[in-house]
Amino acid sequence: MPPEAAPELSAAMDGFLAFACVERGLAARTIEAYARDLTRFVGFLEDRGVRRLSQLRREHLTDFLGELEGAGLSARSRARTLVAVRRWLRHLGAHGRLGADPAEGVAVPRFEARLPRLLRSDECEALIEAVDPGTPLGLRDRAMLEVLYAAGLRVTELVGLPLAGLDLRAGFARVLGKGRRERVVPLGGPALDALEAYLTEARPVLARAGRRASDAVFLSRRGAPMTRQNFFARLRGIARRAGLPSERVSPHVLRHAFATDLLEGGADLRAVQSMLGHADLSTTQIYTHVSRKRLRETVELRHPRGRRGRARR
Repeated sequence: MPPEAAPELSAAMDGFLAFACVERGLAARTIEAYARDLTRFVGFLEDRGVRRLSQLRREHLTDFLGELEGAGLSARSRARTLVAVRRWLRHLGAHGRLGADPAEGVAVPRFEARLPRLLRSDECEALIEAVDPGTPLGLRDRAMLEVLYAAGLRVTELVGLPLAGLDLRAGFARVLGKGRRERVVPLGGPALDALEAYLTEARPVLARAGRRASDAVFLSRRGAPMTRQNFFARLRGIARRAGLPSERVSPHVLRHAFATDLLEGGADLRAVQSMLGHADLSTTQIYTHVSRKRLRETVELRHPRGRRGRARR
């Protein structure tokens, strides 16, 4: 006979997911991942006779992680699941539905952080130069690449950029990122020039092909807002024309190149975090790569035992 369902746990999980969706505005994919991980955890608790939140103990969480490991889940997947459970439990605690946090002191499964693939600055330049600006689509693609590389946008932020989000005179774009958090990012001269050329010469042509007016900055050949899939396909074709392996090129690789070039140019990590729209500095540290040469130069210039420090003595 199957164990009796635990409505208190299920209701608490549903309430958290609704809160994350409506109040925090998390992306649909994030909500789906949370739902999968929490459903698995609640099922685990029900199998062990846990029916109420007050019955939750630290050992339930450690046993759950052990079960995931035994099922063959990678350390990265187990860590992601633990994040979902922790956020649920903290939400319950903040709303007075849970006493001591059962997740306190539970170690995060260790895994090696993978750095995204990297394009050098000269390869990024080659990618941009491979676009033919002699057509409306070429002007659009050139502007999209310039903005992506100049501002480090996520591809969803790029294709979702509205006309009202641009201030070309001030040189900024207003972007709506993850969790519906808004940020303002600066645009360099080449990006502003490419945008002005596209908006003046190409966008009106593309807009005429549409059935209805759109406030999206970037339009497809049919006059509809560009999609992630469409831009990704265009980017792969541009990469081949630039002589770059298409599997090395993606919108996120250009975002990573943006952050890397800033850091290697001496930008502050907090400033890069702000421009990337990362809520947590640790995320910026994972997705940015400072070359060993840059680190060595920093030590030589800034540390009292470095070359510059010794010279001052």
